[in-house]
Amino acid sequence: MTGSERQVVGSPIRHLLFDADGVLQDIPDGWYAAMEPYVGDRAREFLHKTWKDELPTLAGRGDYLPMLAASLAEYGVLTPTAVVFQDVWHRIAPVEESFAIVETLRRNGYGVHLGTNQERHRGGHMRAALGYDLLFDVSCYSYDLGVAKPDPGFFTEAARRIAADPSAILFIDDSAANIEGARSAGFAADRASRSGVGVAGFCGGGRTRRAGRLG
Repeated sequence: MTGSERQVVGSPIRHLLFDADGVLQDIPDGWYAAMEPYVGDRAREFLHKTWKDELPTLAGRGDYLPMLAASLAEYGVLTPTAVVFQDVWHRIAPVEESFAIVETLRRNGYGVHLGTNQERHRGGHMRAALGYDLLFDVSCYSYDLGVAKPDPGFFTEAARRIAADPSAILFIDDSAANIEGARSAGFAADRASRSGVGVAGFCGGGRTRRAGRLG
């Protein structure tokens, strides 16, 4: 038995569940900069409004694109909604260091899974165009689960799909609220940061960074 195999056998953690935005992926230069070409210096105001509108769709209720279209019209944006959505919401850059950790964990015998808040259009892009369904053992998208983080129900359903006891799963996210939600459901949980996350011990002491949106 190798050292890595002994580490897996001896650890209570057998699975890791990773957040996407802010941990595995980023929007280059950030959401506000991406939206500025369309609404100028009202980008922050616009995005916080539309993210509030988006909340029910994260749990699979309703279609976000008509909501976005209404907000764009309200702000006088003439560019087609589909063009704005693709330019901004699909502007995703995977964080290479984080995915390297995912692969190291898999080689060391851990289950590696995705747990993210997404409405179905952006989530579908991540699954198909970015190929995330092939990169993770189990993918838990909030729109598919019918409940969004930080609701403990998200984590209860994720554990069911992973087919593991919550105490055997370590959740990594950049949101304190999501970390607390996971812990209340019985998960081990650590908050991602620029200086590192709580997976270093599973990867031989490596360091990582985090990326952007709460997803």
